[in-house]
Amino acid sequence: MRSLAEVFMSGLEEIRKSWKWFLALGILLIMLGGVCVGTARTATTASMLFLGWILVLSGVVWLVNAFRVLSWGGFFLYFLNALIRGFIGYLLIRHPHAGAEGITLLLASLFVVGGLFRAVGASIIRFPTWTWTVFAGLCAVVLGFMLLVYWPSTSFFFIGLAIGIDLLLDGAALVGFAAAIHSLPKLTSRTV
Repeated sequence: MRSLAEVFMSGLEEIRKSWKWFLALGILLIMLGGVCVGTARTATTASMLFLGWILVLSGVVWLVNAFRVLSWGGFFLYFLNALIRGFIGYLLIRHPHAGAEGITLLLASLFVVGGLFRAVGASIIRFPTWTWTVFAGLCAVVLGFMLLVYWPSTSFFFIGLAIGIDLLLDGAALVGFAAAIHSLPKLTSRTV
């Protein structure tokens, strides 16, 4: 029977062998993120349409499931869930910019409230490196207020920009991971 260390090391060797896939995926994500940042308005509209279609399709699934359990008492809950999902999905597909405005407003509020909680909580508790958490919280508050001040015009590009930045960072992390695992030395089997 293999020890836990041997299982871990064999898994590590398999990951090390596939460093090119991680590199390729990282580069692809960086390119896609660059496109989203460069065309943030289009990326925002596309993400709202995608979310709308996901909600419509999930509404259809819930509707089919509602009629599958017609004799059960939960039929109306399933049916109501299907109607709400389908209706919200339809609204997002029909009016993607209004959906982006609503989601941007919610995100701005989340940034303000969450940033305040992080900044105040970290300054009270004062754990190691608490000043970075305070700084991150204050940056979130500033971003939230900027979104609120310039809302609704920020809603046309913010979601696409945020998705693009996230893709860029994920891609950069994967490229770094690929470089790190590629530089690992090959494991040799030990003889006992």
